Amino acid sequence: MATAQINPTRMELTRLKKKLSTAIRGHKLLKDKRDELMRRFLDMARQNRELREKVEKAVIEANSKFVLASASMTPQALSSAMLASKQEVYLDVSKRNVMSVDIPVFTVKTRTPDSNDIYCYGLAFTSADLDTAVTSLSDVLPDLLKLAEIEKSCQLLSAEIEKTRRRVNALEHVMIPETREKIRFITMKLDENERATQTRLMKVKDMVLSNAHGY
Repeated sequence: MATAQINPTRMELTRLKKKLSTAIRGHKLLKDKRDELMRRFLDMARQNRELREKVEKAVIEANSKFVLASASMTPQALSSAMLASKQEVYLDVSKRNVMSVDIPVFTVKTRTPDSNDIYCYGLAFTSADLDTAVTSLSDVLPDLLKLAEIEKSCQLLSAEIEKTRRRVNALEHVMIPETREKIRFITMKLDENERATQTRLMKVKDMVLSNAHGY
């Protein structure tokens, strides 16, 4: 550290002590924030793993039911049945703040509240396997969107944890040690100056006494 560029004055020493106090307090707050972010992240990560397993299982089951439906219907009939949808799904995206991180909140709305509107075909001309497949896929949609919400939240929290960790390390390993070293350097210089001043005063006193006594 280039201590030669430091102005060893009491004013500079006071300023550095205030800076050190602020840095130590900020370091503690950032460590607390990092620890809380980690706790929230781990909770979401566990929830994400459980929900992903549930969604993947539901999607596999829905695909299996679509395979059964396609086996009991001709490709033309299946294509015609799924051609035009009656129901519409709207996704409303809002945010909530978690430790200064804005994470998304997904809310699903449908055009109509009628659950039968998910069937975009006449039930008389299709197989029951298709009805079961469409219902299964419709049931998994809320969990699928919740999974997307949690995964995005985990990404945002992870980025904030890394940013906070870098700040904590910068304070802990760079700024605080450097400030302490500057304070030590200035204190040492001020002590040297004080000793030098006392030595000069003692010499002046001796000279004055010598002159007074005619030595």
